[in-house]
This record gives sequence, C-alpha cells and structure tokens, in this order.
Amino acid sequence: MDELGAATREFGGHREMLRGSRHQPFPQNWPPWLRTWCTIDNRVTRVAWLNRSTILYAGNDKWCLDPRVVLLSNTQTQYSIEIQNVDVYDEGPYTCSVQTDNHPKTSRVHLIVQVSPKIVEISSDISINEGNNISLTCIATGRPEPTVTWRHISPKAVGFVSEDEYLEIQGITREQSGDYECSASNDVAAPVVRRVKVTVNYPPYISEAKGTGVPVGQKGTLQCEASAVPSAEFHWYKDDKRLVEGKKGVKVENRPFLSKLIFFNVSEHDYGNYTCVASNKLGHTNASITLFGPGAVSEVNNGTSRRAGCIWLLPLLVLHRLLKF
Repeated sequence: MDELGAATREFGGHREMLRGSRHQPFPQNWPPWLRTWCTIDNRVTRVAWLNRSTILYAGNDKWCLDPRVVLLSNTQTQYSIEIQNVDVYDEGPYTCSVQTDNHPKTSRVHLIVQVSPKIVEISSDISINEGNNISLTCIATGRPEPTVTWRHISPKAVGFVSEDEYLEIQGITREQSGDYECSASNDVAAPVVRRVKVTVNYPPYISEAKGTGVPVGQKGTLQCEASAVPSAEFHWYKDDKRLVEGKKGVKVENRPFLSKLIFFNVSEHDYGNYTCVASNKLGHTNASITLFGPGAVSEVNNGTSRRAGCIWLLPLLVLHRLLKF
C-alpha cells in the first residue's frame, strides 16, 4: 500500500487493508493471533506502535512487558507487529505513529474481539408433581451478548416457549413434560444448545379395561392399561380378595403401563367381575372388568338369533300339549 501511515491487519491468515480509523471485529474462534502493520517510505524518521496510550514498540525497542507482543519487521517499507493468543482484553485502538521531516502521521485500527456463545449455567433435570410451578435458568456468555431462547422439544409444541434466560411455567401439566432446549446465539459461530429434562408426576389414570368372553377350558386374558408417572403398580381383586401370583391356573403379568390377568384353563368358578387397581405415590384408581362365558356373549351379541329360536320352538310345545290329551 503506497499511502504513508496506512495500516493493515491480518488475523488467522486473513488479511485486510485498513485506512484511517476503523472498527474491526476479530472472531475469537479464528487462530488467535493478530498482525498489523504500516506501509512507510524513506521520508519516515521515527515509527512507533501504541495501544491506547501505551507504547508497544518505538522503532526496534520494546516498551511493553507483554511477551505476546512481538516486532515482526522494521524496514524502509513496512513496520509491523504481532499479538499472539489474542483475548478480549486486547480489544481497543492500535495506532501506528510515524514521524517525517514535515509532520507526524498516524493510522489507527480499532480491534473488536468477538467471542462465540457459551452456556455457563443451566438448570439440572427436574421432577415435579403436576400442577406445581417450575423455573428453568440458562445463562450464556459471548461477545456480542448472545440471544437466549427456550423451546419445548415435543411434536405438539409450536415455536419458542421463552425468549429469555428464564423459563417460568405456572401449573405445569403432564403434556408439558419432556425435554426443554436452551439455545444461545450471537452470529459469531453456530448456536450452542443444551437440554433439560422435565418429568411431570401424576396419579394413575386407567385408559382401557375391557371384559372378555371365554368358553370353559380355554385360555382367557383380562387387560388393564393405566397411564401414570411414576409407573403404576397393579393389583387384581375378585370378591374383595386379592389375587396373588402363583395361584393355580392364573398368572399376573405386569409391565410399566399394562397388567394382564391370564387364565390358562377357564372354569365356571373363574367367571365373574374382577377389579384392577393401579396405584403410585400420588394416588390410585380402579376399574371393574368381567370374565364371562359364551352364553353371556350370545346374550349380548346374538339377541336376535335367540328370539328367532324361541318362535321356532313354539309350535312344538303346542303339539306336545295336545298329544297329552
């Protein structure tokens, strides 16, 4: 560059020519060094680099104590320095001052250090009872100051639930359980994200309990499904008596949200009403389920056929009475 006193900077291998006073961003995630220089000629008698009012170099003499500041060249055409391991404290104006026979000249570049966003504090995973209030916190640093947002990771969730470091939920419901993602962004680098798992506890709710019809001698199964957090414990009763595991011909299979009462060889004694009880630390609920025989199935599902059968039998009964006389 031919202009006397103009400055150039290079950071992480990227070079820019600077004229006059400029504000220049320096992304901290680039290789952490800065090179800046002045283009000079034979009219220059004295040269110096300053940071604010502090002299870094005057000619070949180093005035600062910082070992990261190094003189790269002092020739008839160029005067340059390098700052290694740049950090946010290096931000500010850097001035190349040259003295000629006529008058002094200066060229200044203002270094702005940009820092990628970083989440430095976030709430831990939380377990809370339905209906209570929660507060989640996500603190992030960076330059410029990052924007922090919260969103609920759920198929039913739409958009952000908060555009702030703090997320407040009043009277939380079971539908609001799941992962909450905090994102911090400032356009210096890709956003950083962290997640918090929110578990909402609620008492059992029996979602399905169906009776079934099974002939004597066949295998039959009663099912009871219940939603609950923590998972429900299941118990089966008949005539106020609890059915225990190991009863001959009967088996209870429990899963987190489903219980099965299995009869391997149904007898007349097995028919009747059974009660499924689902419980956890927050409460309990129950449902009545019936195991019935094929006669009950016919009565429910084939009432028209039974009535037709009765009409067909009526002439036979009349004939039988006449023969008696």
